[in-house]
Parts: sequence; C-alpha cells; structure tokens
Amino acid sequence: MARGGDRLLFAAAALLLSITGAAAEDAPVNTIQDIFQHLRNCWKPPPPAKARPLDITVVVSFNRSGNILGHPRITYESEGASDNDRLQYRIAVMEALQRCTPVPFTDAMAGAAAGRPFAIQFRSRKTSPDKTSPPTQERRA
Repeated sequence: MARGGDRLLFAAAALLLSITGAAAEDAPVNTIQDIFQHLRNCWKPPPPAKARPLDITVVVSFNRSGNILGHPRITYESEGASDNDRLQYRIAVMEALQRCTPVPFTDAMAGAAAGRPFAIQFRSRKTSPDKTSPPTQERRA
C-alpha cells in the first residue's frame, strides 16, 4: 500500500482516541517501568481470526496529567504483515491507549515523564520475550 494509504489507515485508528475513555487502572505510576507495564496491561491483540500475530511499536508522549500529548506514531511493525494485519493491530494499539489514559502519574513521575517520548512495544508472537522484561529501544521507522 502506498505511503498515503498507511497514513490513512493510521488516521482511522487514531480516531478511536477521540472517544473519551477512563483509565483502566488507578494504581499510581511512579517509575518508567510502571509506564510500560501500565500500558501493556491494557493491550488486547486482535484475535487470530481477524489478524495474524505481529509485533508493533508506538511512540507516545504524555503531559503532566497523563493525557496523550500530540499524536502517537507507529514506528515499527513486523515484516510481512498484510494491510489488514497492520490496520487491526493499529486499532488495538489505539484502543489500549484509550483504555489506559490518562496515566495516573504520581507527582514526581508526572514531572519526569511530561513531554518525553516513550517507545512502547506490543508483542503478540509466541517467540516474543516475556512482557515483564525491560523494554528495549527500537530505532526502526
């Protein structure tokens, strides 16, 4: 699919963020690791009948109140994914962000996290590392 088509698919998924949602968990987020865990707890990959498993990474920033700052950006998707697979996973990412925001930052974490980009990896492949392991920074675009 053309680059413009990719933008259109992501824009459609991003529209899900315009629907107001409540935070999925009220536990205070006090560390960077807590941010990753908080967002992963909201992750629900599409069922296998809708899309083949793939890994996807989104870069997102938050303001001090834990709301998304700007627009999330998909920076990585597994190679060989079909257009449908990518769309279904992009929608699942937007739904996870919707369920988990605003992030319930502690006062100290709100100041530390505000405006900083976080690359969140959502993995659904059986060969993926354990979700409790520390995240790695990906530099693919």
